[in-house]
Amino acid sequence: MGFALRRRATDATELMDAAGADPAKLERTYEQFGMINAAVSGWRDTYRHFVHPHLSATHDTTLLDIGSGGGDLPLSLAHWASNDGLRLQVTAIDPDGRADDFAQRQLVLRHPARRQPGVGGVEFRRAFSSELVAEGAQFDLVVSNHMLHHLTPAELGGLLFDSEQLVRTASGSGRAGSDSPRLPRVLHSDITRSALAYAGFALGTLPFARTLLKDSYIRADGLTSIRRSYRPAELRVALPPGWTVLPRSRFRYLLTWAGPDA
Repeated sequence: MGFALRRRATDATELMDAAGADPAKLERTYEQFGMINAAVSGWRDTYRHFVHPHLSATHDTTLLDIGSGGGDLPLSLAHWASNDGLRLQVTAIDPDGRADDFAQRQLVLRHPARRQPGVGGVEFRRAFSSELVAEGAQFDLVVSNHMLHHLTPAELGGLLFDSEQLVRTASGSGRAGSDSPRLPRVLHSDITRSALAYAGFALGTLPFARTLLKDSYIRADGLTSIRRSYRPAELRVALPPGWTVLPRSRFRYLLTWAGPDA
């Protein structure tokens, strides 16, 4: 498997992305994203170090989550900010109507107060990032989780372009301001392709393959995701000026941009 992982498996596709994906399995997969992301994504730490410094108790900070899937990350970010007494308004977009439908239901069933403006507000939309660029929308922060590995190099370039367009020229909210001019305002988080990551996920999920994960795509698609993932070195040679790959562990990295005024 180590030899097979030397190159991205660009021909491999995730089962849940298929138009004919089983609705019950897809629903179960979305439900389990929160559990999986809490275990492996590291977003609590990313929030603390890279999002929290931008936030304010008196002024709204706006954040866009691109490719939000089942919606667990935007809801978590809003929850953490609210618990810290900070004002965060989150817009979460995904072009897949199935993901958007699930996220909208979670907003109503689990977090009904999130429909109201104010601290910890979340809005889900079915949209591509390019549509928001065309609308002239801008945000203080732009993030994504586990999305980069879905993209071809050309699509990755489009996402980076959109991310730059969607970040405000000057961030007027939050507490970072001029004191932290190079604090990233775009954070794309993903997994690093490696034999160790593949083996770790395969072995870690094996005990649950016939129980907890039996009726979902988590295990199969997780392994496919690792095979499709970029390595930091592969990204560095293809990035536009101003973008940085920041390793967060042996298994994860952040692709960051500090903005045009950095």
